[in-house]
Amino acid sequence: MARVDYSDPAKHNERTRELLGKNRNANIFRMMAHSPSYLEQYCRLGGAIRHKGELDPIVRELAITRTGILCEAPYEIVAHKRIGKNVGVTDEQNEALENWEKATCFDEVQRAALAFTDEIVKLHKPTDATFNAIAAKLTPAALVELQLSVGFYIMTSKFLETFAIDLQPVTEVVG
Repeated sequence: MARVDYSDPAKHNERTRELLGKNRNANIFRMMAHSPSYLEQYCRLGGAIRHKGELDPIVRELAITRTGILCEAPYEIVAHKRIGKNVGVTDEQNEALENWEKATCFDEVQRAALAFTDEIVKLHKPTDATFNAIAAKLTPAALVELQLSVGFYIMTSKFLETFAIDLQPVTEVVG
């Protein structure tokens, strides 16, 4: 059960109602709607991460889901396994993310991105070897997008866990 009541729809302004509608009134956004201006900016950056970059969407979703796993944020894991599946992440890859190092279903770029993700979350920055490995495989723009995706979803995972956001059936919130 959430630590704070979700925002009251009767108090939402038109823009907040619009953003909530676009995001299927998912609990994370209903909680964030307590601060309409932050909700709007969060959605802007989240939309850019998910729809406007050059980073391969499979790599992005593997990194985001792995971030949720490392941050112990079940809501994030469930949502992004589904989003990942919609962009081409296989069921085998989703299942292997807990122990990706031992899995054979990831290509070189995906493995480098997952190592990069692990070190950002666990060590707070990647080692030179890990950074150089992924930097050799991505353009500077895609590398920036990967790092910002991981950072954004660390923040998102911590938000979800701080407020104990309730899980919803994934079909209700992710199309």
